[in-house]
Amino acid sequence: MDEVEETLKRIEASKGVIGTIVVNADGIPIRTSLDNSTTVQYAGLLRQLTLKARSTVRDIDPQNDLSLLRIRSRKHEIIVAPENDFLLIVIQNPCE
Repeated sequence: MDEVEETLKRIEASKGVIGTIVVNADGIPIRTSLDNSTTVQYAGLLRQLTLKARSTVRDIDPQNDLSLLRIRSRKHEIIVAPENDFLLIVIQNPCE
């Protein structure tokens, strides 16, 4: 677990990173560097979007799976990395 904490701290220290969220399989945030209301909003919405994206990838090719979901808007870039029973969500400034 120390390795995971070190990795998250390294990500959070990267230039432009606003925050990170780790979400379990039930959609419950288990670690975050953001405030509670922002965390709950991002976790709920991005879990649904990730499930839909994974389903779409598998519909196109049943042998394939979603490995990364990247969303870029004018204000933020959101990167979702699904892994086993967890989602890693990173929110960053797009210009950094």
